[in-house]
Amino acid sequence: MKHAYILGLLAMVVSWLPVDGRAAGESDLAKATQNPVSDLISLPFQNNTNFDVGAEGKTQNILNIQPVWPVSLNDEWNLITRTILPVISQPEFAPGDGRTNGIGDTTFTAFFSPKKPSNGLIWGAGPVFLLPTASDDALGQDKWGLGPSTVFLTMKGPWVIGSLFSNVWSVGGNGDQNVNLFTWQYFINYNLPNGAYITSAPIITANWEADSGQKWTVPFGGGAGKVFRVGKQAMNAQASAYYNVEKPKYGADWQLRLQLQFLFPK
Repeated sequence: MKHAYILGLLAMVVSWLPVDGRAAGESDLAKATQNPVSDLISLPFQNNTNFDVGAEGKTQNILNIQPVWPVSLNDEWNLITRTILPVISQPEFAPGDGRTNGIGDTTFTAFFSPKKPSNGLIWGAGPVFLLPTASDDALGQDKWGLGPSTVFLTMKGPWVIGSLFSNVWSVGGNGDQNVNLFTWQYFINYNLPNGAYITSAPIITANWEADSGQKWTVPFGGGAGKVFRVGKQAMNAQASAYYNVEKPKYGADWQLRLQLQFLFPK
């Protein structure tokens, strides 16, 4: 019921956002969706289904609601805000725990990015914040966190290639476990005609607080997507799968990622 209420509110927000017909072609929009610091308002719903999680080999599902809102600061700089609010269905990790459903901790990133690339290099940098919004102790760390985040990419012909890095440290809160989490997402996209593309964008993480041999999660894989329109509304749909070649003892073996993104070009 909580999830339906949240999605209903987000659908209402979508209805208030501007839709500008065919202000940008599908191919241009596809490249814009692949640029984390593009001047494009969007609302992605990214669903990650993780298989063989925990000692019982159960399935975990995480729906990330990820609004992106750029702000023009002046003639030279943009501020790109990116929020990730996870809605989680967590399997039991010990007999008798049962499945836990609810909201996880929120991540908010603010990238300061030049409006004009320098020698073909597009980049952004800024702070990332961890907010203890979890509705249950099993779904979050109950810690406030802070750290740096940066992204670099280049666009050449049909290719969009880059990397996004961040590290978050806990700076307060009531949780027993400190947070020291490194995240690296590299992305390789090859764009085809009419807004279609092939993509690989695994999210590599290192939990520096974990025991030796249990720190890294390293997925490998990819998928495909396409920008299209329903009436005047531009949208981006994507499907991909990733196998974890390195993971903690009870981490997922592999992940299915499905994404539907509402686009609001100017």
